[in-house]
Amino acid sequence: MQFSFSDEQDQFRAIIQRFLREKSPTTEVRRLMATERGYDSEIWRQLAEQLGLPAIHIPEIHGGSGFGPVELCIVMEEFGRYLLCAPYFASSVLATTAIMNGATAAEQAELLPPIASGERIATLAFTEPNGRWDATGVELTADLAGGDYLLSGTKSFVLDGCSAELLIVVAREPGTSGSQGLSFFRVEPDAAGLVREQLQSMDATRKLARLTFTNTPGILLGELGSAAAALSRTLSLAAIALANEMVGGAQALLDSAVSYAKMRVQFGRTIGSFQAIKHKCADMLLEVESAKSAAYYAAQAAADNDSDLPALASLAKACASDAYMHTAANCIQIHGGIGFTWENDTHLWFKRAKSSEVFLGDPSYHRELLMQNREL
Repeated sequence: MQFSFSDEQDQFRAIIQRFLREKSPTTEVRRLMATERGYDSEIWRQLAEQLGLPAIHIPEIHGGSGFGPVELCIVMEEFGRYLLCAPYFASSVLATTAIMNGATAAEQAELLPPIASGERIATLAFTEPNGRWDATGVELTADLAGGDYLLSGTKSFVLDGCSAELLIVVAREPGTSGSQGLSFFRVEPDAAGLVREQLQSMDATRKLARLTFTNTPGILLGELGSAAAALSRTLSLAAIALANEMVGGAQALLDSAVSYAKMRVQFGRTIGSFQAIKHKCADMLLEVESAKSAAYYAAQAAADNDSDLPALASLAKACASDAYMHTAANCIQIHGGIGFTWENDTHLWFKRAKSSEVFLGDPSYHRELLMQNREL
């Protein structure tokens, strides 16, 4: 992609859409969001075997497809449009990117192939109860005892933390602060001293967990104390992927609002003919298209290793967050009374919009990061 998507990328998108139309109708979304695990293992297997999506941006040498951030973001946009319930963001975006950025070549050769095939689901645990979305918020410690690292502390808001089969944990050496002394550790789900608890959240389509570590053994991933830069790069790509997922959801809401406005009749005419509804739809279209431009540009910048990537990631995340929330609220208003009911599907996207708005940092946080990055 440069200024538009290539024919191959458009065909790739169409294939994903066909799959999701069949596998992720809202009836299936509602069924899965009520389960503890939150996804269907058979659909995940098909996603991996038929489409190879968990492998999308993993290098071919490690069993991946060897594509880049643009193709990854195409996948995320369509997942957002259809609200697919799957551990994809946790495993194929957060954990995979952290391993690619922070692990040694030998560690990547060991960990990435089973993730690429979909056989193993991983997640990245970095946020803590303090709610900070950057390296300075890491308080969990890794103590070296008898040649082994023991982790102590709590991680919160861990995406798919209860169902993941591999945990990539960010911890710091005792006595360090800020971005100093940070390292990645791999932790097995049945490790001693690890307690995993499901969190209750507004958006049941995404499962969050609290992980408590009490002298839990962890295996160092990469070089000791070198995780800060790798974590920063990982979170930048994750923010871009989430922004693209959000514009997919916003587009779905816009389409729903326009379709309903063309169908609903009041006072002998469709409500879409009223000037107030026209203005609301036009405002939504402008905001969604602007967010798409920011999200697509950031994806291309990631593919090009642009030096402004952190700033562009924050710009995309802030724009997409605002567009998704505003579109969700307007869509509910256009649907009128039925838009507030459980039976109407609009609330599914509204709740995803709200959870995505705050996940990885809200718009105010990213605007502050944007200003800091532009001043450097």
